[in-house]
Amino acid sequence: LDQFYPKFAAVMAKTKLSKLIITSVGDALSPLMKLGYKLTEGRKIARVRPDGPVILWKDFLALGEGYTQDYRVPRKPEDPAVILYSGGTSGSPKGILLSNLNFNALAQQTIIMDGNYRQGDSILSVMPMFHGFGLGVCIHTFLSVGGRCILVPRFNAQTYGELLMKQQPNYIAGVPTLYEALLRNPDMDNVDLSCLKGVFSGGDSLSVELKKKFDKFLAEHNARVEVREGYGLTECVTASCLTPYTAA
Repeated sequence: LDQFYPKFAAVMAKTKLSKLIITSVGDALSPLMKLGYKLTEGRKIARVRPDGPVILWKDFLALGEGYTQDYRVPRKPEDPAVILYSGGTSGSPKGILLSNLNFNALAQQTIIMDGNYRQGDSILSVMPMFHGFGLGVCIHTFLSVGGRCILVPRFNAQTYGELLMKQQPNYIAGVPTLYEALLRNPDMDNVDLSCLKGVFSGGDSLSVELKKKFDKFLAEHNARVEVREGYGLTECVTASCLTPYTAA
């Protein structure tokens, strides 16, 4: 993202990266909204020039459209897929190398543990993509089994509540503070949550009091499910165990 480019530029010389693809929030907006973005938040971001190792997103897409050679690359289960960074218990960030098999095993196990998933179901993906919970559970798992991810670039309780009402997702997943924020949001008073087939909490300990409050909230808003707590580590793409749906 262009607003983070200075951090990458400072370390590029120390890496073996041959190209760095730069995108902007404006790339995903309509012409009118793009203009508004440039006149407001976009003004604060220094312009990134396409030179040296830098390729702008629109130029990257154009290169793909004109590519006629074989685009398939054979991959093995143990090949590296992603490096995620975690502070763990020490607070010192460490790069954790995860394989294709790590992510695909997580996806299959999560769907089996859910018990209610059907192809085409959607999830409100509020967790950040640089986190194993967000990338592994909220994005890769659903995409790999034919689901739909509703991306939420920036979280706040009001917009999240609006998306719940408008998009009617089948699944939501987040940290306990997310559910605390939803309970305090007055816009959630009349929302119908009968669309929900799964509600998952992870990333931190879910207190008994909060679980009881949110389960009551779900029942009062026509949901037929309760919060299920998960536990895991980044080393296993975050989710390694989940409360059984028979004992939520």
